[in-house]
Amino acid sequence: MKIYHGSIVYSKGIKNLVEYKGSYIVVQDGIVEGIYETLPERYSNVEIIDFGRDVIIPAFTDLHTHAPQYPNRGLAMDEMLVNWLDKYTFPLEEKYKDESFASDVYDAFADDMIAHGTMHAVVFGTIHNKATDILIKAFEKRGIMSYVGKVNMDKNCPDYLLENTEESIDKTELFLQNHIDNKYSKPILTPRFAPTCSFELLTKLGKLMAKYKVGIQTHIVESLWEKEEAKKCFEGCRCDMQIYEDAGLLEYGPTIAAHFIYPSQEDIDILKKHNGIAVQCADATTNVIAGIMPTGLLLDDGVKIGVGSDLSAGQSLGIYSQIASAIRLSKIKSLYEKENRVISFAEAFYLGTKQGEVIFGKVGSFEKGYYFDALVIGGLEDKYQELKPVEVVERFCYAGETKNIKHKFLRGKEI
Repeated sequence: MKIYHGSIVYSKGIKNLVEYKGSYIVVQDGIVEGIYETLPERYSNVEIIDFGRDVIIPAFTDLHTHAPQYPNRGLAMDEMLVNWLDKYTFPLEEKYKDESFASDVYDAFADDMIAHGTMHAVVFGTIHNKATDILIKAFEKRGIMSYVGKVNMDKNCPDYLLENTEESIDKTELFLQNHIDNKYSKPILTPRFAPTCSFELLTKLGKLMAKYKVGIQTHIVESLWEKEEAKKCFEGCRCDMQIYEDAGLLEYGPTIAAHFIYPSQEDIDILKKHNGIAVQCADATTNVIAGIMPTGLLLDDGVKIGVGSDLSAGQSLGIYSQIASAIRLSKIKSLYEKENRVISFAEAFYLGTKQGEVIFGKVGSFEKGYYFDALVIGGLEDKYQELKPVEVVERFCYAGETKNIKHKFLRGKEI
């Protein structure tokens, strides 16, 4: 048993951000037992670790990112999406045929993710089996609860990343077999997006889904180009989500729809029908000018939304900064489209923390029975102004850095 003293902030619900000032959180075997403003007598013999005025918050969840793009973070941000892919991203991904290169990058990526306070993640690899094996092992070794996918592409991509359909399926099945029994980092199907996949490939992936009971991550209506290109590539296609439903790729969870910027009502209905989750990657979609998710509108329609860094279209692995950017973009969206509303800080913080429970179970909160995956943040107050704990967290999301994360806990163990 461990007892930690400090201020505590976490989400109970999407609009219910809870604040405890100078309180105690009791952790038993890595699980939250309770929070107390006055410590009960039964805990009088347990050591208390005191964090003073620092604030204890849940660790973050990144529901969409590209590990192989880590070397390109902060580069080519003046390019539009298609040029950015063709000139920078695809050539970088080719390098992962080199296993030593993959090993170096993926170790650095996983360590940097932890440094930014992210303990749960959904991650794209590349088409390369051995490199993606290295990636998922890097997460498994560190105990990060995650889903990692080998990418599938059998059309509309550079020749050096183009897969034969049968070869793509065989390699994907091998990847599933090798990692389906992992404890922390699980495999997930990862067709890159509809325009780079034949329907034959998607339907065969659907059969693998049924056989291994795995989920799917992909890009959904990420841009106007992708939305229209999907309709061109698939005869009779009414919307992006329908393609995956027809291929049998939404039958098992989780279903993770990255970006979801231009959904039709049918896209929304299909995603909700299959208990899927859309992922806002605020910095990424503005860096490459894909668009802005109608976050407030989707939340009001009952869509589950998480947050993603989407490296390297996004420049940082800090989900805290994406929480701030999600609010900022909702303001811009509401300015030009009156039907979209501004989301609150409480809502945005929920999206980057507790919403992760849709994918990973009892994470992202400090309610009784949740994993103590936690961060202790500090160094954010000025000597001339005392902040409330919630204000410290808000400042961290807008102006914080990794140096402000003073302690990190994964399932109760400090790392």
